[in-house]
Amino acid sequence: MSLKVFCYIILTYIPNTIIQYVDCLVVNLDYISCTWNKTGTPEVNYTFYSKLGNDQWKMCNHYLTENNVNIGCNKEIDSRDRFKTFRTQLTNGSEWFEKGHELKKQVKLNPPTNLTVLNGSDFNLWFYWNHTSPAPLHCVESEVRFRTNNNNWDFSKVSAGIQKYCINLPSSSSRYELQVRNRVDDACGESIFWSDWSEPVVWGSNNSTYAKNSMSPWMPVMYVVGAITVILLAMILLHHERWQLFVTSEGFFSLFFKDWFQFSKGLKDNFKPDYNERACPVREYNYVSQSDVVSSDGSTCSVTTDQTDCSIEHDPEDLSAPFPSNPVSSEEVQKASV
Repeated sequence: MSLKVFCYIILTYIPNTIIQYVDCLVVNLDYISCTWNKTGTPEVNYTFYSKLGNDQWKMCNHYLTENNVNIGCNKEIDSRDRFKTFRTQLTNGSEWFEKGHELKKQVKLNPPTNLTVLNGSDFNLWFYWNHTSPAPLHCVESEVRFRTNNNNWDFSKVSAGIQKYCINLPSSSSRYELQVRNRVDDACGESIFWSDWSEPVVWGSNNSTYAKNSMSPWMPVMYVVGAITVILLAMILLHHERWQLFVTSEGFFSLFFKDWFQFSKGLKDNFKPDYNERACPVREYNYVSQSDVVSSDGSTCSVTTDQTDCSIEHDPEDLSAPFPSNPVSSEEVQKASV
C-alpha cells in the first residue's frame, strides 16, 4: 500500500474530531469555559457534552460561536467542583471525541481591582488592591510589577492573604507605575495560570491626580510659618541685653558672622563695651587706741590702713578722692598726735 493511499484512508475514515483539541479553563471559580478552535474554526458544528465525577452526561446550554459555528461552551460550576474529574465529549453524527481534564490546575482568576496608591506617614509609597474571586483571601497570592520613569519592569511576589505593596522612600521627581496579577496559592491547590495584569496605577511627577493627594496643601504654609518664626527669634536674641555679652567685637558673632552681615554704624556701637565710667576709690580708716600700741620711746601712734580697689589706673594717694562718711573726731585726732 502506497503512502498516498494510506493518508487518504486516514483522512477519510478517521473522524474529523480527532484533530479538534478541547481546552478547558475554570474562570474565576465561577464557570468552566471549554473551546475547540485552537487549530482554527471547525468546518462543522459539534455538539458538546460534559460531566463532573460520576454525574450523567449533560449537553451544553451556552455555546460560544464564531461565524455561526460552535467553537466553545461555558458551564457553570461550584468552586469545589474543580477538584472533581471533568470529562468532555464532542460529537457530530457518528463521530465523537472524548477527553478528561484536571481542573484543579486550570483556574484563572480575574485581575485585581480598585488599585490605589498612598504616600504614607512613614514616607513610603503604599499600593493597595482587591481581588474579586470566590476563593478565600488566604488562598490567593499576588505578583507585582512596577517600573520607574518607564524603565524596565521589576517583579516581586506577594504572599497569600496580602493585598498591599510598599516602595521604600520614593523620589518625588520620579514616576512610578504598578500593576498586579494573582492566582490560586499552592496551599489551596495551585493553579498554573496567572490572571491578566490589572489596570496600571501611577504616582509621581507626571501624574497630577495622585501627586496632589500625596502631599497636604498645608505643608507649604507650615514651611513659611516655620521660617518666619526662626527669623523673629533671631531678631529677639540680637536685641536682648544678655546677648551683648556674647556678641562682642572679638566674640562668637564677629568670628563667624562678621563677613556675612553688614550692620549700620549705630547698631554696631550698641554692642561696644563702655569703659569711660569714673573709677570709685575706697579707703578704710581703722583707729588704734593708745593702750593698744606703744612705741619704744613712750609715744603713742595710730595705724591707718589704706586700701584701694576700684581701678588700677587711679592713684592711691589722690587726696581729691572722697573720704568716708564717718570722719574721725577732733578729740581722737588730738590723742593720735600726742
